[in-house]
Amino acid sequence: MSRNYAIITFLVCVITISVYSRKTVPAKEVPADTMQKVFEEVKTPYKYGVVLAAPDSTKMADSPTVFRMNGKWYMSYIIFDGRGYETWLAESDDLLHWTTKGRLMSFTENTWDASQKAGYPSLVDIIWNGTYEPMKYENKYWMSYLGGADKGYEAGRLGIGMSTTADISKAEEVLRFPAPVLSAIDDDVRWYDNKTIYKSSVIHDAEKKTGYPFIMYYNAAGDSTHEGHQFESIAMAASNDMKQWKRLGDRPLITKGRGICGDAQIVKMGKLYVMFYFGYNWYDGDHSAFERFACSYDLINWTPWEGENLIQPSVGFDKQYAHKPWVIKWNGVVYHFYNAVGDKGRVIALATSKDLSR
Repeated sequence: MSRNYAIITFLVCVITISVYSRKTVPAKEVPADTMQKVFEEVKTPYKYGVVLAAPDSTKMADSPTVFRMNGKWYMSYIIFDGRGYETWLAESDDLLHWTTKGRLMSFTENTWDASQKAGYPSLVDIIWNGTYEPMKYENKYWMSYLGGADKGYEAGRLGIGMSTTADISKAEEVLRFPAPVLSAIDDDVRWYDNKTIYKSSVIHDAEKKTGYPFIMYYNAAGDSTHEGHQFESIAMAASNDMKQWKRLGDRPLITKGRGICGDAQIVKMGKLYVMFYFGYNWYDGDHSAFERFACSYDLINWTPWEGENLIQPSVGFDKQYAHKPWVIKWNGVVYHFYNAVGDKGRVIALATSKDLSR
C-alpha cells in the first residue's frame, strides 16, 4: 500500500510540475492578432515634417535618440561632415521644436575612435507611455557609441564604444572608455559580426530574462554575403556591469540575408516587448529604406511583423529613405522620429499618430 501511495504521489508531482512549466514558459512566437494590435497602437500615419537638420548643406543629421529629464525633452543625434560622425544634443519643450545645445562627442586624434563617434544614450526607460528617463548606474549616465578611426561615411572597421557622464542633459564631452567593448576582432566574434559593427542600443532588464541585467542590441555585417554584398543583421550581447560584454546566441535575432536590418529600439508594452528597426534593400529593384517592428515575450525570440511598413518613403523630404526609428508615446500621441533622406538632404523627421501639422 505504501509503495502504491509513493507511486501516486510521484505521478501527481510530475503532472503538477509539467502543468506549472507549461503555464510559466511563454510561447516563443507572438500570435498574429497580438501583432496586429501592436501595429494599431504604434502606427503614425501623419508626417509632421523635418524637426532637426544639419547646420548647412555640407553636413548630414542622423540617428535620433529621445529621452526626458527635469521636465524637458532631449535628443541626441549625430552629424556627418565629411570626416565622420560627431554626437550632438538638442532640447525641446514639446517634441516638435528643437534647439541644438552642443556636442557630446567630438573628433580626436590618435585614438581608436578618432573620426567616428556616433552616440546613443543607454538605459532609457523602455516602458511604453513611461517616463523615458535614462537610468543611472554606478551614479553615472551611460552612452554606447559607434566608433572608428578611419575617415569617411561609416568607413573602415567600426566597433562599439562605451562612455559615461555625470549629466547627459548637458552638452559636455562624455568620458569615453579607451577601447571598444564590442569589436569585429573579439575572441568570441560570430560569423554575422566579424566584418564591422554599427549602431547599438542598451537597455536595463530588471527581470534578467537572459540572466543578465544589461542587454545590448546591435547591427553588424559578417562573412555571409548576398550576391557579393555584405548584409547587416540585428544581434544581441549582455553584461553584468556595462563594461564587459558577452555575445548571446550563435545566430542573428533579425535578418533577411540581404540588405539591412538595423538600428533596433526596444519598448515594453505590458509583458510584450516590441523592437522597432529599419529595413533596406530587402527586395530586388527596391532600394528604399523603411520602418518595421517585431515582438517578443523573452527579449530573445522575435516575431517579425508581416504587414505594411510603419513608415516608408512617400513625400519629398523622405522620398529616398525613411529609417532609423525612435518611437515614444506621450499624452496619448505616438511620436515616431526617424532619419529622412530626400529633397532636404539627410535630416531628422517626425511622424505622429494624430495630425499635429502646423
